[in-house]
Amino acid sequence: MSVALGDDLATVGVLWRRDLARFFRQRSRLVGALVQPIVFWLLIGGGMASTFSLGTAPGLGYMEYFYPGIVVMMVLFASIFGTITVIEDRHAGFLQSVVVGPGSRTALVLGKSLGVGSVGLMQAALFLVFTPWAGFAPGDVSWFSLALFLVVGAVGLSAFGFALAWWLDSSQAYHAVMSILLLPGWVLSGAMFPASADHAVLGAIMRANPMTYIVSGVRRALYGGDLPAGTSAVDSAPLELAVTLGFAVAAVSLATFVCHKRR
Repeated sequence: MSVALGDDLATVGVLWRRDLARFFRQRSRLVGALVQPIVFWLLIGGGMASTFSLGTAPGLGYMEYFYPGIVVMMVLFASIFGTITVIEDRHAGFLQSVVVGPGSRTALVLGKSLGVGSVGLMQAALFLVFTPWAGFAPGDVSWFSLALFLVVGAVGLSAFGFALAWWLDSSQAYHAVMSILLLPGWVLSGAMFPASADHAVLGAIMRANPMTYIVSGVRRALYGGDLPAGTSAVDSAPLELAVTLGFAVAAVSLATFVCHKRR
């Protein structure tokens, strides 16, 4: 058992370091990954600022409301663009060599998910320097809770992207699936607008969306544990954490299953 565990840890470490090295070799990717969310936040946030009004929290501006969603978007985009390399590595034969190696399929999934997730976390960490300008007091932020939701969410989203990338045969198909699945999932997570009591169906979709719980957990952490009324479809901190953890476990399990079913 100790030998098998050692093989798994070695596999995880190699894949993890490989994704980090690939990211740092592409400096333009780092700049683009940081600039794009800032542009989104400033343009969309600035454009919506004059029309956004939340009756339950009258002092809340849109730039402040939108900020947690942008933080999660950075992790999501890293997952999308990072796990597309699964298709490239599979076509090149690299991942097949990992599959026939001594490490398990779970180690393969975890290594890739941790590597891609780490890239997303580094990008989100850089963006968090704007926390004071978004309206959040750094001293009030629950940094441990924020890190927990971002780490678990990054692993879950990366593992889910891995499962899709392993199953699909082309990057074009991968982008098509992502554009109709994960991006709308982010929009319907409460990242851009809160759930409305006037739209029961939309509210039900948000509550069924795992990303809603990640965004809500990040938002709660930025406020130090207390959410402004009406800003989230979820009103339970333990539920946010339970669903986020459950999503990560389910995503890793799905990716491992897909690895076993298809090479």
